[in-house]
Amino acid sequence: MAYELRSARYLAADCLRQVIQPGDTVIDATMGNGHDTAMLAELVGAAGHVIAFDVQADAVAHTRAALEEAGLLDRCELHCMGHEHIGEVVQSPVRTATFNLGWLPGGNKTITTLWPTTKQAVEACLKLLVPGGVLTICSYPGHAAGDVERQALMTLLSSLRPQEFNVLHQHFLNAGAGAPECFIIQRQY
Repeated sequence: MAYELRSARYLAADCLRQVIQPGDTVIDATMGNGHDTAMLAELVGAAGHVIAFDVQADAVAHTRAALEEAGLLDRCELHCMGHEHIGEVVQSPVRTATFNLGWLPGGNKTITTLWPTTKQAVEACLKLLVPGGVLTICSYPGHAAGDVERQALMTLLSSLRPQEFNVLHQHFLNAGAGAPECFIIQRQY
């Protein structure tokens, strides 16, 4: 099959698939409907650990049900709290952390990630990454909070020392305003 240049979410998932090894500890900073949580649980295997966060109880319940059905719940730790608490909850180093910013797909669009808490979470994840570990962030500009987060991410991530991190920013130039964008940050070895 030929390579297909696809969405920001696809790029993030592809990166995670290449980096995560069985037995790793990883973070899903925005659980949402649980698709990424389930993918991470499969990738870390039975000996691995997924620590997932979402501020909405519905998101946590939906994710829990999907993980139970797939037989993956035993390797996951689900927290019904904002991702700004990652630094308090997660004490051990992680191989990856992933964010899908914005609102819960199919949910209330007035409940969205906001830069002050996203900033706290991103900074905590950067500190937790092992050498060679990656942080993926899918940003959704095109709504007020998303525009703020995207611009603030550009500023924060541009300021990271290249001796410590490599930072990639991917967006489709011809996709129009508001198209999802992907940031991939890797801690240097």
